[in-house]
Amino acid sequence: MCAKPYRPEPSEGLKKLQPALPQPGFVPVHENLAAIDIASEVHYISVPEDRDEMHVRTFNCLTPGLQEMADWLRQCRIERVVMEATGVYFVPVFEFLQDSGFTVRLVRGGAARDIAGKKTDVADAVWLRTVYSCGLIRDCFVPDKELSVLRWYWRLRADQVKGCAEHTLRMHKALELMNVQLHKVLSDVTGVSGMAIIRAIIAGERDPSTLAGLVKSGVKHGRDTFVAALTGHYRDEHVFALAQAVEAYDFFQRQIRDCDAKIAEAFANLESKQPPPASGSSDDTAQKPPTRKRSGAVSRRRNQPHFDLKLELARVVGVDVTVLPGIDAMTAQTVFSECGYDLGSFETEHKFSSFLGLSPNNRITGGKVKSRRTKKVISRAATALRVSAQSLLRGNSALAAFCRRMRTRLGPAKAITATAHKLAVLLFRMVRYGQDYVDHGQQQYEEQYRKQQRAWLLKQARRLGMAVVDTATGSLAEPIASGSVA
Repeated sequence: MCAKPYRPEPSEGLKKLQPALPQPGFVPVHENLAAIDIASEVHYISVPEDRDEMHVRTFNCLTPGLQEMADWLRQCRIERVVMEATGVYFVPVFEFLQDSGFTVRLVRGGAARDIAGKKTDVADAVWLRTVYSCGLIRDCFVPDKELSVLRWYWRLRADQVKGCAEHTLRMHKALELMNVQLHKVLSDVTGVSGMAIIRAIIAGERDPSTLAGLVKSGVKHGRDTFVAALTGHYRDEHVFALAQAVEAYDFFQRQIRDCDAKIAEAFANLESKQPPPASGSSDDTAQKPPTRKRSGAVSRRRNQPHFDLKLELARVVGVDVTVLPGIDAMTAQTVFSECGYDLGSFETEHKFSSFLGLSPNNRITGGKVKSRRTKKVISRAATALRVSAQSLLRGNSALAAFCRRMRTRLGPAKAITATAHKLAVLLFRMVRYGQDYVDHGQQQYEEQYRKQQRAWLLKQARRLGMAVVDTATGSLAEPIASGSVA
């Protein structure tokens, strides 16, 4: 069956559809405005009715079509262009019009869907221009060009890391099919010992004693266990699949290394903030220090950048956000690449956490709160903060104690979201206001919480005309100074 030929719809077919929607009774706040309904092949553009006889036209997605679009918008005296965020189709149009000198704004796709009557592409374009010109839709957060470059590089790197993980699972499958239980005696088959053994198997080595001799010191199991685990039933098709997985894994590792070089180059173009805090190693975290070799040099952990990311973040942001429990350099980079390195697009910490979908979304009707469930937001930054919050469940910091207390009250999912919200607030305060984070530890947090509960209990007893007796002394409990607890 032949592929469908590329035939964009001609603009002449829109003549009978020009008076698409009536204008509501609002005073426009944006006059020289055009709206674009983005599609895969054809873009529908609506301009004010007095600018052209055909105030709705179509242009194809090819670059000459975009150039023709820009010329027509200039002819119609358009200064501002608005469009919906539609997959990746809006990106080339957005960037082309932005480079052509127009003020381009992006809005959320669901904000302008309530169209009365028949829904068409023409109606979408006219309705979007109508409601946006009256100021009824807010703009989406769009990073500037420098941040956009880092965002695309970092997202590409995340996809490459996922590719490495996928082919690591393929290695596991090939080893399992050969009954080589290497992944049962090594926690990471892509480490030094694991890759040395796998490459030896691909090269033709089958002796389990020889393969066990490639294991480096410091492993959990003994030599006899490794000899038994590496005694397998080798078949050519499974060894070939293992070789293919290793080749793909090495390819993605080279891709990550090249991407890290571009990210480091993009960081060099960002302005420094003074004074940058002192920094040690590039990839250490507040929870778990990096492993060290016998020579004393810090070894690079898997999937960590090939440059000093922590130092670059401290230089660009102006504060060392990795002092927050659970926040390492890669988590911080994910948040900043999605939201900006100064978080200046968000007026308050509440708007920042709401943008991430970590704040309660109170739905009130008739004076009653019907739901407090957080908004459904697809955000890489929010996901990174949730992963960091989940890592705190076994920690001994004040935030870890808070997370465990929330888990007891609300359950694991809501506790992780609440802790991620607190991490977002602390991150915002450090970046915007330069506040320092001081972790008082789990013990002090629990002591403050105990004092707070004691004060609440005494207050309830007085309200009910009762008294609280201290079982340790047998006397009436006296109120004590209660510290605040988050």
